[in-house]
Amino acid sequence: MKNIIIAIDGPAASGKSSTAKRVAQQLGYVHVDTGAMYRAIALKALRLGITADNVDAIDAMTRSTTVRLEYDQEKKLHVMLDDADVSEEIRMPDVSNAASAISAVPAVRELLVREQRAMGTAGGLVLDGRDIGTVVFPNADVKIFMVADAYERAVRRAKELEDKGIHADIYALEREIMERDKNDSTRAHSPLKKADDAFVIDTTRLTIEEQTAFILSKAKERIG
Repeated sequence: MKNIIIAIDGPAASGKSSTAKRVAQQLGYVHVDTGAMYRAIALKALRLGITADNVDAIDAMTRSTTVRLEYDQEKKLHVMLDDADVSEEIRMPDVSNAASAISAVPAVRELLVREQRAMGTAGGLVLDGRDIGTVVFPNADVKIFMVADAYERAVRRAKELEDKGIHADIYALEREIMERDKNDSTRAHSPLKKADDAFVIDTTRLTIEEQTAFILSKAKERIG
């Protein structure tokens, strides 16, 4: 059987990463959480006090930065920023808010898109992000575009934070999510949009099992 590339795009908290991880596990593929890579860059910028509008500083910082995704023996993802594990830190709200603006900087996207494409040379990948099916792998074998109601996405994000001991106001999260949707969809460089040949899944009322089953069915059709 051939190893294929599965691209899963969509807005924040639409269920991309959790579903992509399950799909990858079922197929024995590697899961690439591209959003985590952008969050790592955003974390470094925050640590250095560099704002997203300082493009020259972001450009210089990016040239001296390495971001890698590693998996341990239990298949748990570790996000490595300059050889340090930042897997937990990148999930904090301030990093999430900064990631959207940082990811619009061309130098950042060029670096990470290059890294992502290098991972896919042999296939066998499930990637989730915002421009996987349109920019990173426009010839991906299966393309999925996941959407969900903004309030439902806010509820999901609040639960993630609660699990980490952080209380968050759902309505504030909803406003942040809607603002990020706008920023991601209107940026000049690699905006969030559905590929013409992508299957759309509205995850508002779907279980993760249903989402996974749908994508697996499309993948197995292509794998043969």
